[in-house]
Amino acid sequence: MTGLRVEGACVDRAGSPVVHDVDLDVAAGKVTVLLGANGVGKSTLLDGIAAVAPLRSGQVFLDGADIGRRSRRRRVRTGLAYVQQGREVFGELTVEENLLVAAPRRRIGRAFELFPELQPRAAVAASLLSGGEQQMLVLARAMLGRPKILMIDELSLGLAPVIVDRVLATVAQLAAEGLGILLVEQFADRALAFGHQAAVMARGRIVLRGPAAELRSRPDELQAAYLGGETNPANPDSTATEDSTREEQP
Repeated sequence: MTGLRVEGACVDRAGSPVVHDVDLDVAAGKVTVLLGANGVGKSTLLDGIAAVAPLRSGQVFLDGADIGRRSRRRRVRTGLAYVQQGREVFGELTVEENLLVAAPRRRIGRAFELFPELQPRAAVAASLLSGGEQQMLVLARAMLGRPKILMIDELSLGLAPVIVDRVLATVAQLAAEGLGILLVEQFADRALAFGHQAAVMARGRIVLRGPAAELRSRPDELQAAYLGGETNPANPDSTATEDSTREEQP
């Protein structure tokens, strides 16, 4: 498979099991949306894939190569980019200097092609940018590493809907250019409108998966999955947890 494949991923947080036996595929040129309520393990799963947190068990493959034992830096070099929550910019550095951390000057023009809004702010300290501009900056900086897979955790956090739609439009453009994208998002309807495939987590497991358009058309089933309940077992595109009494994860 061209893209990212996760098999049987188990990840702990502060010594407690949070993610349990997750299988997930992120195809090149597609947006895969990962949904779920707060605290179900979405961020922890991304941390495990990126080596921010160790995998207790499971495997991670990128373009067929096993990267599960590689360090975070080596995974980045292999082509895995991760934009974490919080819009982590170097606040005292200018927009241009933030980009120069990721790539030589001859290549940073790509960032301004993706987000022209940043061009007139090039000499402005990143700490003075709006939340939307900071999100654009961290995404642009990640893209300067020329990744094969881009993971984005809570893209919309704290942003106005119009800004979210603007950034999602660029995410869709990047996918159309061949980038595989794993997008963690709480606003299900908006994310599913941009996504190709989708999966829902509850209690540390994938409980529902399928084409994004199909999940969007089944709001009742989607809501049940968010709540960790049983989904329709007759649907071949869905996967449900069998133990609804499992303890909630932190």
